[in-house]
Amino acid sequence: MSGITSRTVNTIAGDLTLPCSVNVKNRLCKAAMTEGVADARNRATERHVTLYRRWADGGAGILLTGNVQVDRRFLERAGNIAIDGPQDRSQLAALEATAEAGTSNDAHLWMQISHAGRQTPKLVATEPVGPSEIPVALPGRRFGKPRALSGDEIRDVITRFAFAAGIAKQTGFTGVQVHSAHGYLLSEFLSPRVNVRDDEWGGSLENRARLLVDTVRAVRAKVGPDFPVTVKLNSADFQKGGFSFDDCLRVIEMLNEEGLDMLEISGGNYEQPKLMGIAGLEPVFEQKVRHSTRAREAYFFDYAVAASQVARMPLMVTGGFRSAIGMGEALSGGDVDMIGLARPLCVDANFPAKILSGELQEAPDVEAGLRIGPGILRPNSRLPIIKAMNGFARLGWYYEQIYRLADGLEPDLSMSALRALLAYEKTEKTKARELRR
Repeated sequence: MSGITSRTVNTIAGDLTLPCSVNVKNRLCKAAMTEGVADARNRATERHVTLYRRWADGGAGILLTGNVQVDRRFLERAGNIAIDGPQDRSQLAALEATAEAGTSNDAHLWMQISHAGRQTPKLVATEPVGPSEIPVALPGRRFGKPRALSGDEIRDVITRFAFAAGIAKQTGFTGVQVHSAHGYLLSEFLSPRVNVRDDEWGGSLENRARLLVDTVRAVRAKVGPDFPVTVKLNSADFQKGGFSFDDCLRVIEMLNEEGLDMLEISGGNYEQPKLMGIAGLEPVFEQKVRHSTRAREAYFFDYAVAASQVARMPLMVTGGFRSAIGMGEALSGGDVDMIGLARPLCVDANFPAKILSGELQEAPDVEAGLRIGPGILRPNSRLPIIKAMNGFARLGWYYEQIYRLADGLEPDLSMSALRALLAYEKTEKTKARELRR
């Protein structure tokens, strides 16, 4: 445990009582990662059960699911779970089995509920939907031009979020997270760059935030006061003319009135993937915020510290955490309350337990080899198509590790980026064909 003090480990291992009086056993959360292992009818499967039992055994206090979609027509990918109408007994049983596995070892399992909006791939829907008719600006033809939602459709989205939250509670999940980050639908409405409406859902920040606030209220009304309700919010989109950190702080002030049990701070979207620690095709539009000397490995920690001056709910920050020292430093000042971990749990399901026990001091840097491995040609290229391929190859590599965990196998750290990219593309196309059938 060289370099790690007992105080650091104790800080990470300390429990947390949420505003709704629910207790969490430690300060580590498996952050949401899309699993892609639902069946062709977007139902949970045995692969979810295996995956979440392994992650629960891995020691984190909270497990967040990958985004469960509230509208099966508009998915983040074909392998998503979707809850968009009455569930038959087999569908409910599959969710119950997943919840039972994910809440073993005294872990919480929170369902992240989401709507992909304009970031629905063309393989799923040739015409996605969004606040306005502004498409995702990425090379290739992955995303179609969106259709602007009508007012009635927006109100239906709110109803869908509440319905999915009710199913989560009914089937044994112990909380929900409303996904309003990373460029999905609720995040799109917040962005003045994407939302150019001139009705009650666009224009001022109050109008742009109306969908998020009304959704949170509907979800809370559905699940009651004693069930954790949380939100994932961008610190910023990091795009010129997009959702800014000043906007974020004002939205947090609005959410203070809604009785949230936790707020997760993240950032970026498909066009500017800061959530993965990489830059998009356009220059990163940086937000000015006071720099902290603590937790320098974390992407959004400085924003979370600034947000803590406004937020009246516990804060979680995700992105970049790799070392016990970094996690302990982030928690030690009391500015954040929970550490979100994602990619380290793709390559070691027991990573939280190893950090808590002192067996590991930090996650191995598996991406150092990936960036220069076979299939990543000219990794520093400024060509848009090469930059996009690099990003999708990185995603594909982690997806392949999740598939292996879901199949009861160990991660394959020797897998090349090229192999991962090709496998990812093949899997997505196959699942999309099955979905259309």
